[in-house]
Amino acid sequence: MKHKGLGGLVYSTEHGTMCPQCGQPQAACICKAQAPKGDGVVRVRREVRRGKEVTAISGVPLMADELAAFAKRLRTLCGAGGTVKDGVIEIQGGHVDKVLPLLQAQGWTVKKAGG
Repeated sequence: MKHKGLGGLVYSTEHGTMCPQCGQPQAACICKAQAPKGDGVVRVRREVRRGKEVTAISGVPLMADELAAFAKRLRTLCGAGGTVKDGVIEIQGGHVDKVLPLLQAQGWTVKKAGG
């Protein structure tokens, strides 16, 4: 069945509901994975967790595997450990001033969040 307003297949008896943007079955839709989350601003903030300082970077417009590689690059730059949790890069220590120029060099809108 075709829907004139969407211009493509919206339902298939074989696959069920179809994504109008990519044409894939709703379960295999690639649009949601590629869509940038948030408002397009990368935010860098200093947090304290369990008495230790952490630099948290959120809103980075990269896919999960690219985000992990970028996080490794940031950890190497800072000479610190860290991880990626729920799309947020966490680097041990207070490295806000070190990571801001690198994020801006990527062409992203970067804001220092928090105090």
